[in-house]
Amino acid sequence: MIARTLKPSLLRKLCFGVCLAMAGGIGWAQQGQRAEPVAAVEPKPVGGPLVMRRLTESQYRATIADVFAPDIPIAGRFERGLREEGLIAVGTSHGGMSAFSVEQYDVSARGIAAEVTGEKRRVQFVPCQPKLETVFDKACATRFVNDYGLKLFRRPLSAPERDRFVKVAMAAQQKLGGFHQGLEYALIGMLDSPHFLLRMERAESDPQQPGEIRLDGWSKASRLSYFLTNTTPDAELLRAAAQGELHTEQGLARQVDRLLASPRLENAIRAFFWDMLQFDGFNDLFKDPAIYPAYTVAVAKDAQEQTLRTIVTHLVTERGDYRDLFTTRQTWLSRSLGIVYRMPVATRNGWEAAEYPASSYRAGILTDVSLLALHSHPGRSSPTLRGKSLRETFLCEKVPDPPADVNFSIVQDAVNKPGSTARLRLEEHNDNPVCAGCHKLTDPMGLTLENFDGGGGFRAKENGAELDLSGSLDGKDFMGSQGLGQAMHDNPSVPMCLAEKLYRSAVGRDIPSAEEPFLEYLIGRFQTERFRLPALMRTIAVSKTFYSVSTPVETAPQHTVAIAKKGDRS
Repeated sequence: MIARTLKPSLLRKLCFGVCLAMAGGIGWAQQGQRAEPVAAVEPKPVGGPLVMRRLTESQYRATIADVFAPDIPIAGRFERGLREEGLIAVGTSHGGMSAFSVEQYDVSARGIAAEVTGEKRRVQFVPCQPKLETVFDKACATRFVNDYGLKLFRRPLSAPERDRFVKVAMAAQQKLGGFHQGLEYALIGMLDSPHFLLRMERAESDPQQPGEIRLDGWSKASRLSYFLTNTTPDAELLRAAAQGELHTEQGLARQVDRLLASPRLENAIRAFFWDMLQFDGFNDLFKDPAIYPAYTVAVAKDAQEQTLRTIVTHLVTERGDYRDLFTTRQTWLSRSLGIVYRMPVATRNGWEAAEYPASSYRAGILTDVSLLALHSHPGRSSPTLRGKSLRETFLCEKVPDPPADVNFSIVQDAVNKPGSTARLRLEEHNDNPVCAGCHKLTDPMGLTLENFDGGGGFRAKENGAELDLSGSLDGKDFMGSQGLGQAMHDNPSVPMCLAEKLYRSAVGRDIPSAEEPFLEYLIGRFQTERFRLPALMRTIAVSKTFYSVSTPVETAPQHTVAIAKKGDRS
């Protein structure tokens, strides 16, 4: 059985009784670990549902940059993404759009369209020009609509769709007087359409398996492109989709290898880890400036970039072992971060490669300011929050939230007392059986990071008292942050969890039990490839399971469409 994250309904039933049962130190993933060899051949696909996924903010911005240009302004604001199963990538296939989102998408659409069709840049973006600005050129308008319709909808427009947008352009010109003003409103309609804002998957009859369905070529191209590049399919991938090449093993593998060799792979890996590490939490993060004067807005921004840059360098540039992210001393620093890390940074503006000295307590991304500060309180560290994040983020174990009636004053009132340490304060919770179970899961890991304060800075003592940095993970004892990093490196649940989250992010949904053999196959391949992330991504991207669907087209989630159509200006 693969390490699994409990569904909310089951989690509520088990609640803290589960934590109490687990307090002996054996995690869910460790309990379910397979000892026998994993199959080297992909299991028969079981098929998943067709999904509709809302573009994330990073995908929206990347798509606009690729369809038009990187300097096209996007004026609208984006709502915070919905998390499901710990990932915004899964939340994009749930729920709908609020009135605020629809309004902001329209703001962005109007600004983009005005820039694209405006007098300064229309020669760059409009593929043809009318003989007279005041006379409607249907052929040119049709070409414009077809060209951008394919790029924005990630498929060719149907004849009714094309005609509708051409009519919008003609009506707008008749009212406003200019041909390019007409194109502007046609483009607004396409940018406001749910066919752009949502990645709507479509199925077709599978000629190789009568009675079965498959993703059409355009849906395959979209799923593949956003997985490996975090942006819309490029011209070559759209060509392959049109020619049916993605339905052949050779054609699909050729496109997968091309995209994996592209510089845009970095964007996909950045987006995945930004989501997995929950860096959207920085939008709400506050640190008391009187306690942490070195923690500034620049530090918060650079802290995220440091971790993502380290991940990309290790996993993409160096093709390193994923597990080594928890022990590596190689990192990147900016001048603002150098102050927090107490390391000199010669580069005034920008980044430089750095290495933590052997005498440093820092090693691996778990000692980065980003993760240390994100999972701390405004004015103090939190072994519990840190331990909880480690369990959930890297081990795929769900730790329940505390009961509503927990008395936090037991811990908070003694924060600044001489001789008081977090370990001593948290021992008070061990006397409460409701709290003890989960604290025994989180605290033994989080307490090993206590020589880093709530802002991520190093400290040798707390309130004048020596820090006890002993800890344990799944029955393995260790000391300090470096011991924690090594324990995470050696824990088999860590790469298992990554494989599970990566696949869940790729398909945008939870994983049913019927697909667990495929997860085991992924993990086996991941291990065979020495835990290289690009190799794992390739295994997913060329698999039959990744594209397999079983839900009839007419049963797609209509509630999402209905909400999304409020923003359709077409």
